[in-house]
Amino acid sequence: MTTGDGSSASLARLRRFAYLLDGVGLDPLLGLIPGAGDAAGAVLSAWVLIEAFRLGASRATLLRMAGNVALDAGLGAIPVLGDFFDFAWKANLRNVALLERHLAAPAQAGRADRAFVWLIISGVLVLALALLALGILLTRWLFHAVGGA
Repeated sequence: MTTGDGSSASLARLRRFAYLLDGVGLDPLLGLIPGAGDAAGAVLSAWVLIEAFRLGASRATLLRMAGNVALDAGLGAIPVLGDFFDFAWKANLRNVALLERHLAAPAQAGRADRAFVWLIISGVLVLALALLALGILLTRWLFHAVGGA
């Protein structure tokens, strides 16, 4: 790895922290607390994002990492199903792996991250257009059904 002593120490701390949250299971256990548990997990996960920013992760890498945390907190907030998701989805371990990949080969990781971000944006746009088209079709059907009655 091409990191200096300071970033190596930071990565070691991040690995231990991510392991405590995801490997030992403190994040899913926090998620069992109704209302605030998933928010507390997201706040703890923000430290990984802050350190990644401090270590010079690209915006695309940071965006992917933030997406992992948002998915973890968002789906984790769903009662019962979210608790199972929390145990399976290891956002902090994933984020540390993304950071390590970025630090080991920044150009290659940056290209892969940008491609992933564009794929997600494209998917969201296609979904939005499909929902818009569905809304238009349903509205036309509703007005036709009401007008024809």
